[in-house]
This record gives sequence, C-alpha cells and structure tokens, in this order.
Amino acid sequence: MIDLPARALDLWDHVRSSYWLIPTIMTVAAGVLSVVFVSLDGRIGPHWMDGVPLLSGNKPDGARTFLSTVAGSMIGVAGVTFSVTIASVVYATGQYGPRLLTNFMADRGNQVTLGTFVATSLYCLLVLRTIRAADESDPAIVIAEFVPHISILVGLVLTLASMGMFIYYIHHVPKSIHVSNLVAGIGQDLRERLDTLFPERIGDSETTRTAAPSDSALTSVPDGFFEDAEQVAADSAGYVRGVDSNRLLGLATENDLLLRIRHRPGDFVADGDSLVLAWPPDRVSGRIHDEVRLAFAWGTQRTARQDVRFLVNELVEVAARALSPGVNDPFTAVSCLDWLSASLKCLADRDFPEPTRHDASGTLRIVAEPTTFAEFVGSVYGQLRPYLVGDRNAVLHALTTIGEIAGRVTDPSQAAVLREQADALLQGATSVLEVDADKEAVAARHREAVRLLSGQVDYETLAAQTDWIGGTA
Repeated sequence: MIDLPARALDLWDHVRSSYWLIPTIMTVAAGVLSVVFVSLDGRIGPHWMDGVPLLSGNKPDGARTFLSTVAGSMIGVAGVTFSVTIASVVYATGQYGPRLLTNFMADRGNQVTLGTFVATSLYCLLVLRTIRAADESDPAIVIAEFVPHISILVGLVLTLASMGMFIYYIHHVPKSIHVSNLVAGIGQDLRERLDTLFPERIGDSETTRTAAPSDSALTSVPDGFFEDAEQVAADSAGYVRGVDSNRLLGLATENDLLLRIRHRPGDFVADGDSLVLAWPPDRVSGRIHDEVRLAFAWGTQRTARQDVRFLVNELVEVAARALSPGVNDPFTAVSCLDWLSASLKCLADRDFPEPTRHDASGTLRIVAEPTTFAEFVGSVYGQLRPYLVGDRNAVLHALTTIGEIAGRVTDPSQAAVLREQADALLQGATSVLEVDADKEAVAARHREAVRLLSGQVDYETLAAQTDWIGGTA
C-alpha cells in the first residue's frame, strides 16, 4: 500500500536502485570531509604529533607523492571494478535472463565498492591541492609550509578501507552471479513482497471492514455500469508500476463516485487505454481525470514493489532457460521450483484481498481486478509446463512440489487448481517422454500428488463458486 503519491514513490524507488546514487553520495561526503579535516589541520597545526608514538610529520614532497599515488591508483581500480561489473552483468543476463539486469544494478555491494574508490580518489585530490612548501625567496611575501597531517592520516585510512573493499568485491562478484544465490535472492524478495502485499489480515481497515452501510449506501455495482461509466484514459504508455489505492478511495469518497480499476501493477497500458471507469459520469470532471492518473505510476519496465508477478516471471525465466536444449541444467530449474513452491505455500494460508473497497459508511467505492491463488499457480506451473514435461527430473520435482503444497491448502478450489496442473503435467510428460520407465515414474509421482490432494477437493463446492463479484468488463 502506497503512502506517498504513486509517481513520487516510483521515482524514489528508481533513484534508490540506480547505480549512481550511493557513489554520488559517497563522493560528496568525501569532498565535505576534505574541507573539514583541512580546516582542522589549519587550526591545530603539526605539533600535536610530537607526543604520539609511531607518528611523524610529513614533508610537502612526500605528502604530495602519497596523495597523488593514491588518487591515481584508486581511479584505475575503479575502472577495473566497473569493467568486471559490466562483464559479470553481461554473463549473468545472457545466461539467466535480461530482466535480471535490474538486480545487479541495485546491488549495494557493487555500488558501495565503486563509491569507495571514487570517493577516496577525490578526497586525496582535494587534500593534495592544499599542500604548500615554504618559500622565502621574496622577503616581502613569505609563504609558510603547510602539510595537513590529519587529512593525510584520514587519506591513509580511506586507502586501507579501499583495499578491504577490493578484497570484498573480488569475493562478492562470483558469489552474486552464482545461480543458487541468484535464485535464492529472487525467491527471498518474492517472499518479502508476498508478506507485504498479502499479510495475514488483508483488505480494508477494521473500521471500514465492519462499517454498516447506510440506507443510501451503494453496496454493489449498479446495472449498466460498464456502458455508462466515464473512462479515465492513460496519458502515456508503459507498464503500471504502482497504484495508490488510498488516494483513489479518498477521491471516490470525496466526489461520491464508484471507480472500477481496469489495470493492475505489471499490466501494459498504451496512450488512451482506460485506466479507470468512473460512475456516475456526470460527476467526473477534468480535475478528476488528472487526480486519477496521478494515482498510477508507470514506466518502461516492471518493478516488484506491487507486482509480485514480475518476481515470479523472473524465476520462471531462469527455470525455462535452464531447461532449454542449449543449457540443459535441470537442477537450476529444480531450485527455481523450490522457491516458487515456497511462495505458493505461503499464499495457500493467506487471505486474498477482496476486489472491492468501501468507505467508512459502507458505500462501495472501488472495484479492482481480483488476485487469485489460481492465477499464481498458473503463472508457475502453467508457464513452465512446456519446458518441464520434456525433462524427467524436472517434471518429477514439479509433481512433488504440488503434493507438498497440497498439505497447506484449505480451500477446495485451491486443491482443484493444483490437481488440474498435476493432470496437465502428467499428460504432457506422457506424450513427450520416450522411455517407458520415465513415464511410469511420472505416473507414480502423479498418483502420489493426487492422493495428497484427494482429501482437499470438494467439486460440488467448487462448482458453486463464482469468479467475479460484479460481472465482467
């Protein structure tokens, strides 16, 4: 749920995950530190070192040599770091998928390492310019010697820190592109997003949830809504990256409107596409159109803030590439299935948000596109099925995960969705696999999954359920 305006929050996420923000902050901080410590040196002078063991004053030539060497070498190391980063990014995105580029760009370890090198180099350059040698050639103008000893010691500390960061970076880069760590990172992000978007109690606040409707409260979508409602169109093209539902609820309540949200985070919208249907149309002014658009944030690429399907698709893409004939790495696909099934287990015992939101008086104000467990199951097993059925190990593990998820589901409709995916995997594997022993193994694993699901499916209850609360657009 977004507290800030959707577009402002999306901009902040974009800046925060960029590769330049942390290095820029560290570079500015280095400039400030150079001014502070040079000023401190000017006030204290060089005599404070006389009583400190293992410290002795620097001469101007030695100080210049030290600072210039560090400044030049740090820039060189920063260039090497950037080159290694680009090479690792090219390898990882080519091997696992181009959408993982954002993960590497947002890597804090790479950003801090680059920032440390650039900040150290700038600090040494700024301190270097303040060093003066004594000049008494002109009796009228006597230039006193100035060597900022404290600033040089700080430069030495920054140099040692840079060396430590370089050692860390050499360890961090191969670790970050290891497929197991890569998959685990996406899986953990997915679980965190699910905990945020699908908490144990979800939907409206308690006051809104329990509010009794007034006599004049609108409690359902009115007849003719989809024919008469005013369309609020997008003013630019891109992927929806966030929807400020609180802003829309306040806007609808203030203007006594009913809003039907047509697109969810992750959907692509083109110029002129309908974002929201507003009813009644005679209360929808140009200002309302502008306010509704401001509640949506979109851009050229999807993000995971409100779009968990994006993280699911990242893991599906890694698994699909791993099962391709050119890679043939079923164990990476198995790892992806483990993290995806962990997320489905998490969702199985969560309350999904209702597609409707009401104001404090119980009046229906917002109708959104519902998010369902079946959609997530289809995003995992439905998208991966063409790749799973051709590999014995992968399809067996997929059926195993379905059986494990069966132990978490409590809704008959959820069990039915899993049974449908298990049947589809069996049918696909039977038609693709050529070895009879492999077909028998898949059939046996399918029977085990069905046995685990059999106690969950109530087809009469399932048949009585409806898919949509207020009709379809």
